[in-house]
Amino acid sequence: MITVEGLTRKYGAFTAVDDVSFVCQPGRVTGFLGPNGAGKTTTMRVMVGLTPPTAGRVTIGGHLYKDIPNPGRHVGVLLDASAQHAGRTGREILTIGAQTMGLPASRVDEMLALVSLDATESKRRLRNYSLGMKQRLGIAHALLGDPSVLILDEPANGLDPAGIRWMRGLLKSYADRGGTVLLSSHLLHEVEQIADEMILIGRGKIVASGTKDELLAGSEHTTSLVTALDNELLAKALREKGVTVTPAGSGLRVETAPVEVGRLSVEQGIVLTDLRAADGGLEELFLSLTEDTQREAIAPAAAAPAAPTQGAQA
Repeated sequence: MITVEGLTRKYGAFTAVDDVSFVCQPGRVTGFLGPNGAGKTTTMRVMVGLTPPTAGRVTIGGHLYKDIPNPGRHVGVLLDASAQHAGRTGREILTIGAQTMGLPASRVDEMLALVSLDATESKRRLRNYSLGMKQRLGIAHALLGDPSVLILDEPANGLDPAGIRWMRGLLKSYADRGGTVLLSSHLLHEVEQIADEMILIGRGKIVASGTKDELLAGSEHTTSLVTALDNELLAKALREKGVTVTPAGSGLRVETAPVEVGRLSVEQGIVLTDLRAADGGLEELFLSLTEDTQREAIAPAAAAPAAPTQGAQA
């Protein structure tokens, strides 16, 4: 278990983390979400002893990180995939880590296979790695000591879609075996698919926490995005009910709740291939809770530019 209690970190007059408290439970993936500069990385650096707190503390399994003997055997950390000697090969980096932790050399081969770095790639120097390869090596290093806790800062950064899917499955299976995972990211869609619970942070303060269902409880869905095998028939049936319908990509934007669209489709025998809320989702909640930290002004959905017509040039 990771326990954060009243954590504050100040740099002169600037408060990077402001009285933050939360708990990450074993057997669960906790998503740590926030805009750039919200305090995610600072919080994680305090967790692993790289930055001292101004106030409060973080314990892992009831201990400060600095008090854990051979910490790599208990806590796997990936904060910066490039934070290794650029002149060393991937295999050398893992070998040094294994020797430091008192692990057999065979563990290096196991981790290289786990993250799909082949023999040729493992002999390349880090300076010649792509960002995605550095991330895979960083994940291998974090898992090297078979820890019970993982603390990962933006681990999907640089991975291609197949790599992101692989990482998602890896972390989910790790948590299913009882591991504790804290995953920092600003990629809401990815965290939404893997996290059992989420912690939203903005300007160094926790603005919301809970499961996806808990975070979205009370959100009113008044607009839907829907695609049917026969969009024209669905649009006609909706308009006959007095519902406003407009084309949206390959489907329709409907000014009523998804449950009403679903009910009508059953009544009319219309097969739907996609139905979801167009408002009140996790992204909208996230943006509304952290709007004062965003660099860009977020335009209302209604003001968004229309999708290009078929055949238009990208």
